[in-house]
Amino acid sequence: MTSPFPHRPGPDGHGAPPPGCPAHGLHTGGLPGTGLPPGRVNGAGPGAGSGPVPAGPAPAGLRRLYGPEAENDPMGLYEKLRAEHGSVAPVLLHGDVPAWLVLGHSENLHMTRTPSQFSRDSRRWRALHDGSAPPDHPLAPIFTWQPICVFADGADHERLRGAVTDSIARIDHRGVRRYINRYSNRLVNEFCQAGRADLVSSFAEHLPMMVMAQIIGMPEEYNERLVQAARDMIKGTATANESNAYVMAALTRLVKRRRIAPEEDFATWLTQHPAGLTDDEVSQHLRLVLIAAYETTANLIANALRMVLTDPRFRAQLSGGHMTLPEAVEQTLWDEPPFTTIFGRWAVGDTELGGQQIKAGDALVVGIAAANVDPVVRPDLNASMQGNRAHLAFSGGPHECPGQDIGRAIADTGIDALLLRLPDLQLAVEEHELRWSAALMSRQLLGLPVTFAPRPPQDVTGPPNAISPVPRPRWQVESPSPGTVPTAAYVPVAAVPPAAGDGVPDGGAEPVVPGPVPVPEQRSGSSAPRRAWRAVAGWWRGY
Repeated sequence: MTSPFPHRPGPDGHGAPPPGCPAHGLHTGGLPGTGLPPGRVNGAGPGAGSGPVPAGPAPAGLRRLYGPEAENDPMGLYEKLRAEHGSVAPVLLHGDVPAWLVLGHSENLHMTRTPSQFSRDSRRWRALHDGSAPPDHPLAPIFTWQPICVFADGADHERLRGAVTDSIARIDHRGVRRYINRYSNRLVNEFCQAGRADLVSSFAEHLPMMVMAQIIGMPEEYNERLVQAARDMIKGTATANESNAYVMAALTRLVKRRRIAPEEDFATWLTQHPAGLTDDEVSQHLRLVLIAAYETTANLIANALRMVLTDPRFRAQLSGGHMTLPEAVEQTLWDEPPFTTIFGRWAVGDTELGGQQIKAGDALVVGIAAANVDPVVRPDLNASMQGNRAHLAFSGGPHECPGQDIGRAIADTGIDALLLRLPDLQLAVEEHELRWSAALMSRQLLGLPVTFAPRPPQDVTGPPNAISPVPRPRWQVESPSPGTVPTAAYVPVAAVPPAAGDGVPDGGAEPVVPGPVPVPEQRSGSSAPRRAWRAVAGWWRGY
């Protein structure tokens, strides 16, 4: 066959060596405790300080998944590739390294569900062996093999992923909702008196890291640098390896502490799991959980808030009681998935996918955003996907994200807390003025400026059962009139004794259960409906 990548060694050449081949030593070349390949510590080493800049036109008319076209309009690029090549398209990664982007929904499902054909072991990648993906490549933090479940298949994958899923199962979801509520209100306190804020930089970027640092067991490590390093390390920037080293250093310190002094947190559960993970395996899996949960949830919160503030159809459904907040988040996962792609899979042998001839050692990219708008499964993009969770926002198959429910909880509870505190939020600019930044794996909203009536901060230090006697208003989002800037309004609910809060009196605001759940009628001489309503509201908020 003719290679779609004529500027590189053809696919009919030598295949990749078997995983762990001692002649190549790819599995032992990383720097202990950093997750970095040799020659790259704190940005040092070959290629440090140089970003992935396209050098002229793409060879042979191929399209790049980096550079201006991919960054300015990734969805437009996916549709061009679909029109040109069908459900699987040849593309170029940073440095013009060849790969396949899988665009079709069914093709992505087949690839992610068939590890016997498409492995997660990056040591199979031909580009590692022919030198086209060197150790200091901008995507090295993503593809450099590590002893973690994301790069394993078969029995190794079951052992390592089992430790992760068992530890996730031990997380107290009700307790997590308390932390989400507390941290959400703490963040709102920082800007509520100003009457304006950027909900990306002041809320969406910080809430997931605050919560995940608490879950993992390192709240003392939470700071602005950790937030920015987590965002930077997966974007293929010149500083991605340096950011990766910073995150790994914090996690390595945590693992050492938990070996000596166990506590009730995710890091301890991994160190004590019967699978017997080494310190390196524990720290690498902590990085996996932290970064995957953080990036996806930060983008999910920002995208969902944008939809609430700008989409008339979305706003009308939500305010009319036909769409609960969790359902609204699910619609966002279809339309604006937190990860646009996931790199990668590697062909175990010669095979065929979507009409393309894939050769052993070829790299493939899971096209999440493209699959979610595949005309085969979504012929009408304006049709509601309510109740349909067939999207690929969390990938699929044996490597599907095991912590997706935690991400949903952070988004649901965090957005609910924000809207309860600031029910009159409205976008401070026209929608077309919003700006985005795209990288290989994600499309990030750069800012979401809003205005609202200034409010005093709340006490977020009180005991978990603090109760305020004043009822809280129910937030309600309304459809904007044509040609006007969308606004958010609220209608008060009946005066109902508030559910126990998490030290967040907030003037007595009452938690709201999203969805078409009517407020029970309050009848004289009967407290049963009142108790029932408090129980339902308490259950939703995790109390």
